[in-house]
Amino acid sequence: MNSTAAKVARPIYIANGTVLQNDELVHADLWTENGRIAAAKVDGDALRLNAEGLLVLPGIIDVHGDAFERSIMPRASVSFDLDLAFQDTDQQLAANGITTAYHGLTISWEPGLRSLENAKKFMAALAAERGKFRVDHRVQLRWETFAFDAVGDVAAWLAQKPTPALAFNDHTTSTIERVESGNLTKLAGWASRCGLTPDEYVAMVYRMAERRAEVPAAVAELAAQAKQSGAVILSHDDVTKENRAYYRDLGADISEFPMTLEALHDANSHGEHAVFGAPNVVRGGSHNGSLNAADMADQELCTILASDYHYPSLINAAFALTKRKNMSLAQSWALISKNPAAAMHLTDRGTLEAGNRADIILVREQDGLPQVVATLSNGELAYLADGDLLR
Repeated sequence: MNSTAAKVARPIYIANGTVLQNDELVHADLWTENGRIAAAKVDGDALRLNAEGLLVLPGIIDVHGDAFERSIMPRASVSFDLDLAFQDTDQQLAANGITTAYHGLTISWEPGLRSLENAKKFMAALAAERGKFRVDHRVQLRWETFAFDAVGDVAAWLAQKPTPALAFNDHTTSTIERVESGNLTKLAGWASRCGLTPDEYVAMVYRMAERRAEVPAAVAELAAQAKQSGAVILSHDDVTKENRAYYRDLGADISEFPMTLEALHDANSHGEHAVFGAPNVVRGGSHNGSLNAADMADQELCTILASDYHYPSLINAAFALTKRKNMSLAQSWALISKNPAAAMHLTDRGTLEAGNRADIILVREQDGLPQVVATLSNGELAYLADGDLLR
C-alpha cells in the first residue's frame, strides 16, 4: 500500500489514450475513482491527463528485483542510510512504471550486505518508511538454504502483512561447484561484498557446506510456515527436474530463473510459472550463461519477466520482445503485469479492468525506446515526466 491508501484519491480522467484492455489495444478514455479503475465516467473535479499519442498500460509488477542494493551500497564498503536508499529506490520504481515491487532481500550466512543483521535492519526500515512510498513495496525473502541462524527471523517475517514471498536459494552449492571447476570470475566481487578476501570467502563457503545435512529440515520448516501464512513460494536456479519436483512438493509452484531446459520443461508441464530476467532479454542473453530469456518467451516457456538487477529492463524487455515479431504488445506486457499478478496472488491488479487498483502507466515510444511519461499508483500520480499532459 502506498502513502495514498488512507485518503480518498482525487478522480483522474485519462483522455484520448490507446488503452490495453481485454488483451487488446483500443482508443479509449479511462477514469479512476477512490484509487480504483472506474467502470464509467466519474462526476466531480477530476485531474485530466491528455494521453493522446500515448499508450495507457497496466502498472508493472516486479516479482524479483535487487537493484535496491545499489542504493544501499553503490560501491564495496560504501553504504548509505536505509531511509535514503528507500527514497531513491521508490523514485526509480515510479519512473520506470513499476507500481508493485517485490524486493529480493537475500538472507544469507554471509557477513556484510546480505547478512541476517542487514536483513533485520532492512525489514525494520521498510516498515517504518512504508507510509511514505509512491508505489507498493513488498518483499521476496530470498533465504539461502544454509542460513540456519536466520530460520526464526524468516518465519516471523512470513507472518507479517503484506505477506512476503519466500524463495529458496542455494548459492552455497553452486559457489563450491564454480570454485572446484576453476571458474573464479565472480569470486572477488562476492568476497568484496562481504568484506572478505577471496580465500577467506572460499573457506567460509566450505565451512557452511559441512552442515549440508541440516538443510532439508530447515527448508521444510520454512515451507510449512510459508504455507501457513499464505505466502507464495518460489525456487531459485532450478537445474534438474528433480530440483523442481523437490520444491514443488514443498509448495513452491514458481520456478525462478531455471538454469536448464530440463527444469524449465518440467515446470511448464506442471502448469507452473517460470521467471526469467528482463535484463537477459534487453542484453540479448544471460550474463551467466543461462537460458536465453527472449527465446524462451518466444516459445511461451517464459511466463514472467523480473527486473532482477536492473529496473529499466522490464519495460524495455516488453517492447523488445514485440520487435522480434513473435508476440504482440498485449502478450509481452502480460509477462510484466497480468502473469506476475496471477503468480503472486494479487487479484486486484495486473489489468485495467474496472474495480482493479488504479495502477496505470502512460508510455511514449521515442527513438524506438519506451519512455514512461506518467505513473499512477493506487489512483495517485506517482510520477510525471511531461507537464503538458495536464493541459
